[in-house]
Amino acid sequence: MSEYNGPLPVLEGHSADFYGYCKQGELRFQRCGGCDAWRHVPREMCAECGSWDWAWALSSGQGEIFTFTVVGRALHPAFREAAPYAVTVVEMDEGVRVLSRVADVKPEDLEIGMRVRVGFEAVTEAIHLPVFYRLPG
Repeated sequence: MSEYNGPLPVLEGHSADFYGYCKQGELRFQRCGGCDAWRHVPREMCAECGSWDWAWALSSGQGEIFTFTVVGRALHPAFREAAPYAVTVVEMDEGVRVLSRVADVKPEDLEIGMRVRVGFEAVTEAIHLPVFYRLPG
């Protein structure tokens, strides 16, 4: 387990479900039973069709960098030592977007469109955060 002093997600409701799957090494998103639309952040009703029918579906775990920003001066004391670091939005192949980081690429080497795959970082016994790694090629 890594040394982590940053903020942690609250494990309640759908958030608990999402991070429970992450702890199992699975990236899952809600998928609408009415129109098959994928969604993230988890919620009860589909924004596309209004259906309340949904299930957790396994993601491919792959996507591409949609956007990122390099943080030179951390706003949270827990991230002071890590600066500069890049906060990254990954657009998954399923179409949903995830805010995370790319663990194996320096901020100055990130590129929009770079292909990445998910991995999981155990920051506490209960919480494993999704992080991304560059795909070869």
